[in-house]
Amino acid sequence: MFDEFKKFALRGNVVDLAVGVIIGAAFGSIVSSLVADIINPIIGAITGGLDFSNHYIPLSSKVQAGLAYADAKKQGAVLGWGQFLTVTINFLIVAWVLFMAIRAINKLRRDQPPPPPPQAPSEEVKLLAEIRDAIKAR
Repeated sequence: MFDEFKKFALRGNVVDLAVGVIIGAAFGSIVSSLVADIINPIIGAITGGLDFSNHYIPLSSKVQAGLAYADAKKQGAVLGWGQFLTVTINFLIVAWVLFMAIRAINKLRRDQPPPPPPQAPSEEVKLLAEIRDAIKAR
């Protein structure tokens, strides 16, 4: 059973997938930092510091008006439409950055020359194929 598991775990596709997941997580951290530390502050500066994350609709009479979203959630039920909008905008920015990165990678791949066409079989191989076919015909 151990040999079967080792054979499965060391198969090329599984190792490639593991490497892809690890690199994807690292790339996700880079993109999240890009969005949180570079793009969102620029958008905030352009919009005058507009931040939707603290906009909500109280669904409970226990929630006091004017509280931050996190504090309002502690007091009772709230509909956090601003937080949802902020997360959606962040997702769109991350998706756009990821699209641009994959597009650049694909462009680099296209610039590689195509592989050479397969060579015709040698005379020796042709002769052996003819002998094989003649033997089969008998």
